[in-house]
Amino acid sequence: MSRRAPPGPLDYGRRLWLRFSLWATFLFLYAPILMLVAFSFNDSRRNIVWRGFTLKYYEKAWNNDSLIEAFTNSLTIALVSTVASVILGMMTAVLLWRFRFPGKAPYEGAMSLPIIIPEICMGVAMMAFFARIGWPANLPWPLNLGAITIAHISFSFPFVAMVVRARLARFNPELEEAARDLGASQWQSFRDVLLPYMRPGLVAGGLLAFTLSLDDFVITFFTSGPETVTFPVKVYSMIRFSVTPEVNAASTVLIAITLFLTTIALWLQNRAQSS
Repeated sequence: MSRRAPPGPLDYGRRLWLRFSLWATFLFLYAPILMLVAFSFNDSRRNIVWRGFTLKYYEKAWNNDSLIEAFTNSLTIALVSTVASVILGMMTAVLLWRFRFPGKAPYEGAMSLPIIIPEICMGVAMMAFFARIGWPANLPWPLNLGAITIAHISFSFPFVAMVVRARLARFNPELEEAARDLGASQWQSFRDVLLPYMRPGLVAGGLLAFTLSLDDFVITFFTSGPETVTFPVKVYSMIRFSVTPEVNAASTVLIAITLFLTTIALWLQNRAQSS
């Protein structure tokens, strides 16, 4: 049994370069987020010098009614658009995977347009469309969020469809046929065979749709009415003058919620894959 040759100078240099690249990438990606979280506890109105630890800006953000209202609007829009995007994305993925029909290629291309085109173009198009039909116009909450919700669904569900279809590409259709041969109806075979197989893709697509909706600014800015403010738009209006610890505190809370939901989604996805 031959012994492995000791690493040479080139191997050491390659490993050192890989480690440096890895740490530089992590620093570039996460250093701004860590600074934002750290300065949300800064006892100073300015984010330049550390003056001490405090939680008063979290309390101030919690007592800011307009900020809480904007955060509630964002969560409402994200939840509704995620549910609708998962349903539409699942149906679209099954349609494109199972059936062959005339115009399938143009349909796939049209479905990918919200992913390809710039957000500002889609925001202007949505603004022109809703202005044409006169919506929203003095509607009660949460109906005044309908324009933003529809816009978010239109650009979120193609992401869900792509993730689910990639999952279905490895599915064996004979499993569903075997269930039909054993007496299962079409709905039963879909519910007991195909849907459990799609579940990891649905969880991943739903998480992606929720994240895209929650932090979207461009499309929301063009489709929101004068009485409708979401969290990204509210934060933008607050930082036009200066970035205060109050904004950092609200952003930290949003990051914590996103990480919590991501952890739950990954746990459900791993549990579904293991079962």
